[in-house]
Amino acid sequence: MIYYSTNVRRTNRRHTVQSEEERNMAGEVLIDALPYFDQGYDDSGVRELAQALVEEETRRYRPTKNYLSYLPTPDYSAFETEVMKSEFERLEKRQPMELLSMKRYELPAPISGQRNDIAAWTECVENSMAQLEHQATRIENLELMSTFGSNAWKAHNNLLVKMVEKAQKELVSLRKQIQEINWQRKHGQMAAGNQLRELEASWVGLVSKNYEIERACLELEAEITQLRGQDQRVVRREEDKENQPMEY
Repeated sequence: MIYYSTNVRRTNRRHTVQSEEERNMAGEVLIDALPYFDQGYDDSGVRELAQALVEEETRRYRPTKNYLSYLPTPDYSAFETEVMKSEFERLEKRQPMELLSMKRYELPAPISGQRNDIAAWTECVENSMAQLEHQATRIENLELMSTFGSNAWKAHNNLLVKMVEKAQKELVSLRKQIQEINWQRKHGQMAAGNQLRELEASWVGLVSKNYEIERACLELEAEITQLRGQDQRVVRREEDKENQPMEY
């Protein structure tokens, strides 16, 4: 019974593609599959039937070469900065990336031709003072990190733990919603399947009764025809008797 109803729904779906398209255009969706209730998917011929339905739909589908033609042409350079543009140009020209310059960390002395130049020595002294200030700033940052870095790292780790806990709670909630939806789908499909089974049993019973009634009608018609034939024979006999000459 179940396998028969499943095949009936699949066959009816194949022959009502146009009506389903009209219903879909009107905003209605027809779901004719009950995977929690249907059986017989592994039987012979089911896979071939499904493949035939897919091939039929692919024949009706007319894909285009550019399915995004209705959208405006994207502007890929809208978010490019000057640095990105220069890097893209360098990549197009296949030029190597410039190495990190370490000149600012060097303390060169004046060249041999400027050993007696006060301006050259002044520039070297200013560079040394800048490097000294930079190293002092680095030392201060290391001292601040040694004093407050552990607490800042702990606070960051606590924030990460809270984010993980929040994500896990959302995951548990989503899994619960998915399970609830699947349970509702199973409950609805089993109820619909039981109703289909009852309707199918009723349909089979009615068809059987109709067949029995039709057979009884045929038997009654045959009996009536036989009785009519007998009546006609009796009437003919009586007529023949009446028409016979009387003997004196």
